Amino acid sequence: MFLYPPALKVAELSKQRGIVRDRRLYVIRNARLDPDWAEVERRTLSIAGRAIASLIQTQGVGDLYQIYAETQRDSIDFNLAYIPKSFFAPHKEDFDTDYMKKLFQTGHDLAAKGYPWEKLPPGL
Repeated sequence: MFLYPPALKVAELSKQRGIVRDRRLYVIRNARLDPDWAEVERRTLSIAGRAIASLIQTQGVGDLYQIYAETQRDSIDFNLAYIPKSFFAPHKEDFDTDYMKKLFQTGHDLAAKGYPWEKLPPGL
């Protein structure tokens, strides 16, 4: 992710003009960030499918690190929300309305208490 024009230059120009603003970034990731353990059949397609799923998961976390690094460079407040470790619901198919309702309710319950935005990506 690259910000254009560079946010640092925008911030400097704003300060020169006497404009001072708090800058915040809110990232909402529709995924869990903890490792997703799964038993895999000893077959090429099963192993390849699991490898691709792991790659996508890891890339998403890597994107969060990159976004965080840019917010630190540009003095932007970083806020992250994601599916918590405490959420467990069976996911039977791609468009599973029962799963979606439970996920929505979890987010709603967290927001009702004042959502605890994470200030760092996982592992930092």
